[in-house]
This record gives sequence, structure tokens and C-alpha cells, in this order.
Amino acid sequence: MSAADRVRAAVGAVSDPELRRPIGELDMLRDITVEGDRATVGIVLTIVGCPAADRIESDVRRAAASVDGIAEVDVEVGVMTPAERAALTEKLRDGRPARQMPFGPDSLTRVILVSSGKGGVGKSTLTANLAVALAAQGLAVGLVDADVHGFSIPGLLGIPAGTQPTRIDDLMLPPVAHDVKTVSIGMFLRDGEAVVAWRGPMLHRTVQQFLTDVFFGDIDVLLIDMPPGTGDVAISIGQLLPHAEVLVVTTPQSAAADVAIRSGLVARQTGQRVIGVVENMAALTLPDGTTVDLFGSGGGAEVAAALSQAGDDVPLLGSVPLSPALRAGGDAGVPVVLGAPEDAAAQEIDALARRLAHQGRRLPGRSLPITVTRTSADES
Repeated sequence: MSAADRVRAAVGAVSDPELRRPIGELDMLRDITVEGDRATVGIVLTIVGCPAADRIESDVRRAAASVDGIAEVDVEVGVMTPAERAALTEKLRDGRPARQMPFGPDSLTRVILVSSGKGGVGKSTLTANLAVALAAQGLAVGLVDADVHGFSIPGLLGIPAGTQPTRIDDLMLPPVAHDVKTVSIGMFLRDGEAVVAWRGPMLHRTVQQFLTDVFFGDIDVLLIDMPPGTGDVAISIGQLLPHAEVLVVTTPQSAAADVAIRSGLVARQTGQRVIGVVENMAALTLPDGTTVDLFGSGGGAEVAAALSQAGDDVPLLGSVPLSPALRAGGDAGVPVVLGAPEDAAAQEIDALARRLAHQGRRLPGRSLPITVTRTSADES
């Protein structure tokens, strides 16, 4: 290989931090020349003002400099033409028509709705930490904050205020935090602005856009942080994702458990499958070894038993204890599974992520992307 070819190979392997694919595969490379020990590398970004521009340029410079014999690197940065962007979006969709949801019944992405009957049970904090824990196990994870009126996922993940998805024509690239691709209505509002007057049709359209126009790419798991209760968003997602799995969150308190049972029953009516219950804010163990059942005990087991039915047991998958570190991590935007992995709550959430990752999913009736071809031996 010539020096220019070796530089092209090294630079082409650089990953776009938003699309999570090599820039060579994304047709972002242009002319590359080498004169002596100096390389000049041409690249194009997807849009003007690409938020990942500095990182891409830095990574390209570093990759080119890693080639033997290259001491100096010049990077020339341009922007894709409209035709090039159109070709890129078509490639990213992999033949799927625009505005078609990629998470239909035949999708191999596992869709898990995290729901609760009432607010204040720590559902969003649990969802954010669970997403990060799954990503830490090597899974490709997406997260949709469907709690439109009470969005909190960006803050819990430490996504800076004002961060918005990058737009490539009609595709939106979600911000990535702790290896989790995330979208929330909070990314589209001015600081301090609230969603107050939205009703069924607008809420349905918002959720639908999150599922169709946001490019998550090839992900293993899509978590959806549901609003509490069984209102418009729950109904919309039931219509859009009737094949989704549901994880019900409750506290140990009986009053919370009663409402959580209803949310699971409503999800089941849409065809969704309840895969388990998580009890949050369980007993706190003090330094002297004593425990404090601030919210009582037994609620999680009560919900699991009530939602179990013949041939389809719903297990209690985890019991996350009250944790000052969990609360502090949420306030700071540093999930406890990363900021304080030794904490009891972090360890229980990690264990929950492992259980979900190995739980598997039901595939009967779903089309798999496998083509069977006949050979001459078969025909004979």
C-alpha cells in the first residue's frame, strides 16, 4: 500500500461520534495526499455547524499521525452537498422509507417500556441508570423520554441544557450520553419552558416522531421512559408498539402497588407483555446494620403476584434500596451505576440489567432477516 492508502485506511476507521459508524463507510472522506512526511486529509461533515466537528477533526488528525512515516497532518474540512446528504440518509435507513418506524413487530431491537401507576416512585431515575448499566455490558442502547409533561431524562444523564439532536435533512441524530442514545422533548424547549397545553393528537405525534424521525441505528435495546398512569401517551405507544415488553416500577407501599397493578393490566390489554416488576425505594440499610422500611415492604412482590397469570409468571426482577448516592447522582447528572458502583442501589440495578440482558425475548411469529437459498445438492 502507498502512504496515502495507509492514511486513508487509518482515517476511514475513525468513528463518527453521533452516527457511530466509520467515516469511510459514511462517504465522509475526500482527497488524501502525502508529500514526504506530511499528509493532507480532506473530509466532509454532514451539516454546517456539526456539533461533533471538533472531535471528528481531532480523531482524524490523530489517526493520520499514527501511520508510520507521517509527522505532520493537515485536515481540510468541508460540508456535504444536498445530494450527498440525501444519499447518506438513504444509506442510514437501509432501504426503509422515510418516516417509517424501524421498531415494528419484525424488528430485532428489544423494546422495553418502563412504566408506573403513579409518579414519584423513581421510575425515570431507574430507567436512566438501567440504560447506562445495559450499555456498560456492551449492548447498544437507545432511550426515549416519553414523559412529555414531566421529562427528566436529559438532566439525569447529565446532557447539558440546550443540547439538541443534530438534523440531517429529515433525520435527527440523538445526543449520546454514557453510550446511550437519548431523545426527550426537553431538548426542543427553551430553558424553563413547560409543555402545558398538549393533548392527545399532539402527544401522539410527538411520540411517533421520536420513533420514526430519530435515527437510533442498529441498537439491541430501546428503553422508553413512560409517563405515570395510563393516559394519552400510554394509549399511543400501545397502538404504535403493541409488541413491546413492559417493566412495572413500584415502591414497597401498598397504595403504590395497587396503582402499579392497574398500569400493568392496561398494558396487557394492548397486547404488550409484562416481563417483570422492580421495587424501588426498598429498605435502607444503615451503617450499624439496621434497616429502615421507610415505604413499607412487600409491594413489589404483591404487584408481581397480581400480574402473574396461568402460563405467564411475572417475576419480581429487583428491589432497589433507598440510596442517597442514587439521589445525588441524579441531581449531578452522573448515574449511580457509574459514579458510585459500590453503592447497594447501583449493584442492584446492575444485577437487574444482567437479568434483563439474559432474559431473552419471545420471537414466535416474527420474521427474521434470513434468506433461504437452494443449492444444486438440495435439488438433487
